[in-house]
Amino acid sequence: MNDTPPPPAPQFTVITDGGMDAYATLRNDVPVAPFSVTFGNRTYRMNEISRAELYRELQTNPHHPTSSQPTPQDWMDAATQAGQDVLGVTVSAGLSGSLNAAEQARQALEGRVRLTLHDTRTISAAQAFQVHAAATAAARGETLDTAREWMRAVHEETELYFTIETLEYLRRGGRIGRVQATLGGLLNLKPVITVDRETGTYTNVGRARSYRGAIEALAAQVTRRHGEGTPLRLGLLYGSVREDADEVLAHLSARHPIVWSDVAGVNPVLNVHTGPRALGLAAAPGAWPWER
Repeated sequence: MNDTPPPPAPQFTVITDGGMDAYATLRNDVPVAPFSVTFGNRTYRMNEISRAELYRELQTNPHHPTSSQPTPQDWMDAATQAGQDVLGVTVSAGLSGSLNAAEQARQALEGRVRLTLHDTRTISAAQAFQVHAAATAAARGETLDTAREWMRAVHEETELYFTIETLEYLRRGGRIGRVQATLGGLLNLKPVITVDRETGTYTNVGRARSYRGAIEALAAQVTRRHGEGTPLRLGLLYGSVREDADEVLAHLSARHPIVWSDVAGVNPVLNVHTGPRALGLAAAPGAWPWER
């Protein structure tokens, strides 16, 4: 006879937006308010275009793609799918208007769904880490306040870095900002970019003269930030070349014990801004905050 008590019932459910790159081995399988990508007069929601189709469009379509944040209705659909007490985890408000759309949805749902919003102040793999924290809290029957405390702890210790083969897509999309200023307009350099912890916007932390050099610089930046020998959790991301993720993992495995890692392809909407060949990762030290 099994005397193990059942887990407590969740007090809330978690939703997020298309700014997240999901990992199969994290609690990232939550309802998503999707972003969209448009080529000329053709618009795809992010779940309607594969990465292979995106790369084909980037190579052959004469129109430069644009991306669109989720609509308030997208957020309402995700929230009503989730339940009555919902925590909406958004991409950084410094990078997208998704939080504003979610706020409009929150007001429209008042009286039907209690939607609490949390700005991750980050994106992609680092957003996935925070969604995992929130969903873990929910699965354990913790309060919404505890979930937000865990997300803040994850945010404080997680670094997100990425590098790209060309800045052309960031430039066309108007998202270079401080990155371009730091590089002094020398678009032939390969940047190492992060999301500023306070402002939630892109900023440059390194550069290299070749893409392979940028991969090495990205790995060195992780070690510089966390200290050589520190055990790491790594959420790896790749664009058109899967081996890029293997290469940066090999660099980091030589300097750190890797306690968890997983690999995901950059989602099509984010790939619109990075261009096809891109490499990124979220890195954090040791065990998750709630496991210590």
